[in-house]
Amino acid sequence: MDTKITEVAPDLYRISTFHPDYKIQFNQFLIKDDQPFLMHTGFRKMFDITHEAVSKIIDPATLRWIGYSHFEPDECGALNEWLRVAPNAQATCSVVGEMVMLNDYADRPARPLNDNDVLDLGKHRVRFLATPHVPHAWDAGLFFEETDRTLLCSDLFFHPGDPEPLTESDIVGRARESILHGMNSPLAKEMPYTPYTDRTMQRLAELSPRTLALMHGSTFRGDGGQAITELAAVVRETYGCDEGLTKSAAS
Repeated sequence: MDTKITEVAPDLYRISTFHPDYKIQFNQFLIKDDQPFLMHTGFRKMFDITHEAVSKIIDPATLRWIGYSHFEPDECGALNEWLRVAPNAQATCSVVGEMVMLNDYADRPARPLNDNDVLDLGKHRVRFLATPHVPHAWDAGLFFEETDRTLLCSDLFFHPGDPEPLTESDIVGRARESILHGMNSPLAKEMPYTPYTDRTMQRLAELSPRTLALMHGSTFRGDGGQAITELAAVVRETYGCDEGLTKSAAS
């Protein structure tokens, strides 16, 4: 597997590995700072190639924070491998994620974050946003790098293949195509639609991110707020058609 490193925003490095079995990219994002921050660990079995890529940017032993959105192998599968090579590193996630999953899974205690908690990395600040069920799971959360306005958006805007590292073209269309294609697969309704989905997506759009750092697919640079608003409409039109949910949201 070939791993590519691209600086997609100041001090923010996209580490991308195309996996031929899944036919998608698995992207980690490293913020190089006084307290380096890694978003997503990747699979445990991919640790060696991710570790090699990180070592080209920083000394992996200096890694301080390891963030992820929701408990899933590509999000945090290699967490304990990273904890072994970085003695001061600490996993950080939602309070629910720490309480329900990481208290048992992680080899060292994690740092639970409440909504709007901030990690000061040095030059950069990373704000945690609690986003239950966006994109997946009740423990979900996203991180927003405030200095350069980058949303580390996990599975939002998912699109397959091995596209370019950075784009200013339409990624909503790519995400829509992936969603519609997935409706005929076992992954149908992979993103739950709840009475809180629209509210959460609106909150993300109001951050007005300049960069959207996708876990699967090209990083987007441009009007991130508009892109999120458009994606919210796609999600609502595709997944929000259940009559019971519509009535529940209205009440």
